[in-house]
Amino acid sequence: MKGPLFYAKILLFGEYGIIKDSKGLAIPYNFFKGALKTSNNLSDTAKKSNENLLKYYTYLSDTDNSIVHFRLDELKRDVQNGMYFDSSIPQGYGVGSSGALVAAIYDKYADDKITVLENLTRDKLLKLKGIFGMMESFFHGKSSGLDPLNSYLSLPILINSKDNLEPTGIPSQKEGKGAVFLLDSEQIGETEPMVSLFMNKMKNEGFRKMINEDFAKYTDACIDDFLHGNAKSLFGNVKQLSKVVLANFKPMIPKAFHKLWQHGIDSNAYYLKLCGSGGGGYILGFTPDYAKAQEILKNYKLELVYRF
Repeated sequence: MKGPLFYAKILLFGEYGIIKDSKGLAIPYNFFKGALKTSNNLSDTAKKSNENLLKYYTYLSDTDNSIVHFRLDELKRDVQNGMYFDSSIPQGYGVGSSGALVAAIYDKYADDKITVLENLTRDKLLKLKGIFGMMESFFHGKSSGLDPLNSYLSLPILINSKDNLEPTGIPSQKEGKGAVFLLDSEQIGETEPMVSLFMNKMKNEGFRKMINEDFAKYTDACIDDFLHGNAKSLFGNVKQLSKVVLANFKPMIPKAFHKLWQHGIDSNAYYLKLCGSGGGGYILGFTPDYAKAQEILKNYKLELVYRF
């Protein structure tokens, strides 16, 4: 038995800002994926996943089934028969490993599920996001539900605000020089402590002002440029966003990357930004010349996401 594939996600723009109701843009990333599988002979990794699924079954048994009803007996039976989540999505890397698992469980065990084939009204998207937020809270303490939503629908999603989401189209990739890429920090990042740190910073009036003004302004401009294919303007706005993040989110950027981050801004060869909550995992990069960026960053592992 092997279930359908669910892909990783990349929040191109909007990390932290979406917690405070500003814009975001998330895209599926099919380089990494996961599926539910069953085996009588589990490897150590599969066994660990199977044990976690049993804990997850217990968590779902205690949730409010007026929002969503799961066939829990079937889930329990499948877990006891050796079901696990077979995934290439790295955990703690900001690309939605728990989101893909949540999407897979909803797809297989939810009754009256909302599907990608129907007319996805705003109400249906918000309902799905709410269900997924509740389901993913098991992993992060608190979840927006956006990662599983992206993985489940496998569509780019534009977040206008907490209560206003829409599937969106992104310009098709070109064989240009420019690129979006992932840079591997080779450190695991944990979402919960980073989000707590952000919430504490939000108590500071100056930090709140920076989020509401500079951070939101450049994030919104980047999203607009990206969706409309304005590459030249996009790089200008990403550079400004990269500066704002380096100045105000230092604890979320692994120390070893502070200089590299600044070098990108100074040289205009690439611009870095957080991918997810930071603290490790992947760092997102934008460059007008991918070959040049690869040369400068040759000591690091890069993954190509999108070409301009």
